[in-house]
Amino acid sequence: MPRDHGPAAFLNIDMSLTGRSWTGPTAEDDRLAEAMAQQTGLALPVSRVLARAGVPPEAAQGHLAPSLRELLPDPRRLRDMDRAAERFLRAVQRRERIAVFGDYDVDGACSSALLLVWLRRMGIEATLYIPDRIDEGYGPNEAAMADLAAGHDLIVCVDCGTLSHAPIAAAAAADVIVLDHHLGEATLPAACAVVNPNRQDEPGDLGHLCAAAVVFLLLVEVNRLLRSGGVTGPDLMAMLDLVGLATVADVAPLVGVNRAFVRQGLKVMARRARPGLVALCDIGRLDCAPTAYHLGFVLGPRINAGGRIGQADLGARLLATDDPHEAAALAERLDILNTERREIEAATREAALDQAMARGIDGPLVWAAGEGWHPGIVGIVAARLKEATGRPAVVIGLKDGIGKGSGRSISGVDLGAAIHRVTAEGLLLKGGGHRMAAGLTVEEDKLDAAMARLAALLARQGADRGEARALDVTGLLMPGAATAELIELIETAGPFGMGAPAPRFAFADCRIASVKRVGAAHLKLSLSDGAGPQLSAIAFGAFDGPLGPALEGHGGKRFHVAGRLELNRWNGRTTAQLRIEDAAEA
Repeated sequence: MPRDHGPAAFLNIDMSLTGRSWTGPTAEDDRLAEAMAQQTGLALPVSRVLARAGVPPEAAQGHLAPSLRELLPDPRRLRDMDRAAERFLRAVQRRERIAVFGDYDVDGACSSALLLVWLRRMGIEATLYIPDRIDEGYGPNEAAMADLAAGHDLIVCVDCGTLSHAPIAAAAAADVIVLDHHLGEATLPAACAVVNPNRQDEPGDLGHLCAAAVVFLLLVEVNRLLRSGGVTGPDLMAMLDLVGLATVADVAPLVGVNRAFVRQGLKVMARRARPGLVALCDIGRLDCAPTAYHLGFVLGPRINAGGRIGQADLGARLLATDDPHEAAALAERLDILNTERREIEAATREAALDQAMARGIDGPLVWAAGEGWHPGIVGIVAARLKEATGRPAVVIGLKDGIGKGSGRSISGVDLGAAIHRVTAEGLLLKGGGHRMAAGLTVEEDKLDAAMARLAALLARQGADRGEARALDVTGLLMPGAATAELIELIETAGPFGMGAPAPRFAFADCRIASVKRVGAAHLKLSLSDGAGPQLSAIAFGAFDGPLGPALEGHGGKRFHVAGRLELNRWNGRTTAQLRIEDAAEA
């Protein structure tokens, strides 16, 4: 039913089956898309994607084929980069003992693997150290750093270290380089170099880089120094699979050079030259070249599983190994851990949601805490709470009077900065992160006060208004127009992800030609408008809400359907498929 006031909802859908209103392209969007199509000769759906991304017609071809050569920033734009590169190269030339201290997530694993592989190509076997999430927590700790310093000349901290004043001071017997991207404070630790685009004295124009991208820039600069001395360094282009994987898995915005990192990284990955990724793709049953979706939802979770509930260094070791047999064994172990992680996550998610609902989900912050909740899965559960409530969410596991938690934010609300503030005020023992994700450690007796203060700070940013319950539609298509060829063209406008959402298309007044339940929660359909070929579609998790029952029991009713187009590769055939996200009766 149309609204009584304001602009009309797209296809007049004010309340869909999932409770959302649909918004579509404006008249200005239509004008820009048509101009793009006329000036470039691109199909209108592709032109819509580019126009909505703010790409002018003259820049369309460059956007469709992002060049790393043109987009890669000069590494020396980052403060301390020259100092870090010179110290790192000196350690290589003098055959010094080098240790790599990394975070336990995908970005940390990729960052560590980049250095380990590069150093191995130069004939140096570095020591890898990944802290245990439960026993040591995030980032460098004094005991580990002191032990590493006693046996090494140089320690390189990757994806961590910017806030580690005491641990780095404890490593005084060695030099320390920090390669990080987490928010920094006014005072930096006393390291040889702290390279971080999110230092407070950086302009922030490279703040979208993940840690692996910062490591890659260091290696670019080190290779440049080698060339100036007449030496050819290891092939960095062959390492872009690790940078692309980290960029997607760490939910870095897919803008600027990040787009080129992911596009080029996927090309490298398709060559199946890295044993660890080959083994991981095989155990994940990928029968096609990986896409950005696979990086985030198939490969990333398995690499993360070791750091979440298993042995913290499994992911980095998998990505760094040159031995296919070792890779296969590590991939199998990570796959088993990932299955265990899903089971633990499901139980914790149910308990956390019940607790959050009882506390109330209409404020600026949704949070839950439980005794014995595994620290390795609280971040995933926080993301689920955020998705379910449209509010920033924090989930905390308690043990021996100490809570270790993780938070996820909504668009426009800087959770990392708020947690920094609460930490500085003394209500948290530790805290830090990004705009969209952060971690914290809190004493149990200060938990309520800390969450109340965090909620107050988030309210100032408008978090109490929640995330808009609207479905943004890029444009309208007929089922017969959604061909594999069109989807391949649309994919050239990607990769899609954080900061570059995948286009969503609506299909109006469709008849459900066939419907079949898949497993307990999914639904497979064929859609037809009666004027052309049918379109295959799938609705994952459809029976977790009203979408599945309504479509399965359609009774001949016609529906407006919206979702994201994708290529379905099966038994050597490539066909178009719609991943349904929402629907409404026509």
